[in-house]
Amino acid sequence: MRISVFGYLSDGRSPVDGYVERLRTVRDEGFTRVWTAQLPHDPDLLTVLAVATREVEGIEVGTGVLPIQVQHPMALAQRALTVNLVSGGRLLLGVGMNHRPVVENMWGMSWDRPVRRMSEYLDGLLPLLAGDPADAAGEFTTTRGSLQIPGAPAPPVYVAALGPQMLRLAGRRTSGTVTWMTGPRTLGEHVGPTLRAAAGDRRVEVVAALPICVTDDAAAARAKAARDFAVYGTLPSYRAMLDREGWARPEDAALIGTESEVAARIDELRAAGVDEFTGAPFGSSEERARSRALLLSCRS
Repeated sequence: MRISVFGYLSDGRSPVDGYVERLRTVRDEGFTRVWTAQLPHDPDLLTVLAVATREVEGIEVGTGVLPIQVQHPMALAQRALTVNLVSGGRLLLGVGMNHRPVVENMWGMSWDRPVRRMSEYLDGLLPLLAGDPADAAGEFTTTRGSLQIPGAPAPPVYVAALGPQMLRLAGRRTSGTVTWMTGPRTLGEHVGPTLRAAAGDRRVEVVAALPICVTDDAAAARAKAARDFAVYGTLPSYRAMLDREGWARPEDAALIGTESEVAARIDELRAAGVDEFTGAPFGSSEERARSRALLLSCRS
């Protein structure tokens, strides 16, 4: 199982300079891949990644994930290929549907029929990334035309998928899925089997992201997780995954404890058939450093 690290753009400093610094730090620690979230209020992630990969060599970057509703497939393909041209092919492109409250209340758009929307989006996105013309007329998204970005390799595409229909779509058409707040039982019994059955003989990957805090004060870390991740208990897609796992609250999903306790939780993900675990360290700077060190020690 591959081990990587997950992070965010916002940390109270300049998002670009701070991200470059953090990317260089984890690269020097020994990580070879970082996944980063795109939150609605943050700077544009792909722009930051273009700068960061120009500054920092030797590490791959993944988007976890870019919402499709606010960008046309041609615009996203154009930006993603540009980042891959700058980075020398080090981008992994995670895409997904943002949540209904954001889509309807913030963006004033319809959230209906998400699987159909994603399918039509991929109809336009995938050929463009491969260097081919797109000619896809859809109910929600129509994409026609081509791009001219010579020398830009196509990034692998991952779809954030939790429900069976979206997992089957990801399995049929992309490199796999990126999950969040999803535990080993659900990954092993639902996510992985559904994804791989749809893929047939083609290799696909389950990339599982969870919060992690290596600490000697588990109670304090659990209280912090309860505050920081409370929203995920209210969003229907994540609430369904927590319920399926038997977790009452989002903090139950966090990997919290000493090195040996957290390593045991990571072993559960490995046994569940997860291809890549990407840990999202939280807590004090010392706890984050301990968490990253533990992640590196669990690589296989």
